[in-house]
Amino acid sequence: MRRREFIGFVGSVLASPIAARAQQPAKVARVGYLGFGTPAAAATRIEALRAGLNGLGYVEGKNIAIEFRWAKNADELRGFADQLVAQNVDIIFVTSSTETGPARQATRTIPIVFATHADPVGTGHVASLARPGGNITGLSVLLSELTGKALEILKEVVPEAKRFGALSSPTAPSHVPTAMQQMLRSCE
Repeated sequence: MRRREFIGFVGSVLASPIAARAQQPAKVARVGYLGFGTPAAAATRIEALRAGLNGLGYVEGKNIAIEFRWAKNADELRGFADQLVAQNVDIIFVTSSTETGPARQATRTIPIVFATHADPVGTGHVASLARPGGNITGLSVLLSELTGKALEILKEVVPEAKRFGALSSPTAPSHVPTAMQQMLRSCE
């Protein structure tokens, strides 16, 4: 065998594992989406999530897959969270505090990201806003603090008002009736 043929042969043998690795398909990231309600009601959120992922280079069917689970009532959330954990998704995306609790009960290892949370510290879902700790993080709307402040401002603007009413969601852990009552009393 000639020198050039030998070098070419050795080069092709050494390069073949590199070429084989280069042709391996990229890992498809699996996102578990735990939603409360219907896909139609969350269409704009889903569209925004997909646009954000696309902006980061993630394309459904190519390098990312989203597993949707839609609960019709709060009791179904834990079962759907368990399903996502069993499917070994890479991350669980939840839209609010309502879904965060059941997802947290289902796993302490898979990262959970919430889009909006009224009071992640007050509910115990995170240790602090600066350092959430654990496997949960996301965006807080500071609703518990802001609602009390909004009621204080309302009382200043309309001092003759003697009674205020508040609507809350029974599924949101941050909207416990006693907490809402305390906020209303602080404005008396």
